[in-house]
Amino acid sequence: MLMHKVTLKNIILFSIICLLFLKTGWAAEASVAKLKSFLESTRSMSANFSQVVIDEKGMTGQENAGLFLLQRPGKFRWEYQTPYQQTIVSNGKKVWFYDVDLEQVTIKNLNGSIGSTPALLLSGQIDIDQNYLLEDLGDRDGLAWVKLVPKAEESTFKYILIGLGYQGLNTMELNDNFGQLTRIYFSGVKINAAIDSKAFSLEPPPGVDIFEEG
Repeated sequence: MLMHKVTLKNIILFSIICLLFLKTGWAAEASVAKLKSFLESTRSMSANFSQVVIDEKGMTGQENAGLFLLQRPGKFRWEYQTPYQQTIVSNGKKVWFYDVDLEQVTIKNLNGSIGSTPALLLSGQIDIDQNYLLEDLGDRDGLAWVKLVPKAEESTFKYILIGLGYQGLNTMELNDNFGQLTRIYFSGVKINAAIDSKAFSLEPPPGVDIFEEG
């Protein structure tokens, strides 16, 4: 089903947010302060993830799971392993989207792919208060929650929820302008471990269709 396939734009958006909100722990401080401190912290992350999409009617799609790798600035790899295989890779300049079932690879420029999403935050040097309205939602289910509402009118999403656990990023929720909610849970998180640079490139397999957008 198409609704079970994650969109490239949402994956890039999640990766951008992850590039910002990573840390190995925190002192006793408010959720917003914890989130802001992430801008000064982790440079890389690896984790397992599970993802579920809830449509505008409240119907829950099948759960997807896989491996997530991240390295600032701008490099990430989402490798969906079950129930279907997809790989989305960025080297900081280009993004490869490989759909195994369709035997198809789409290549895009990173900046062109993300459009109105908060690409400027990749540097980690932009004042987050200039780009989002931040709301401290307090603690719930053992996590500290923050709501981010983009100030840009052309944004493709309504808000993002970030759930912070003891080891940092634990849960992310994205509510888009079509009423769809995407929720991602991270586990087995490793912070600042070395990651092979080859993980952030993709060599299209022989025989697949390749579409490159300028």
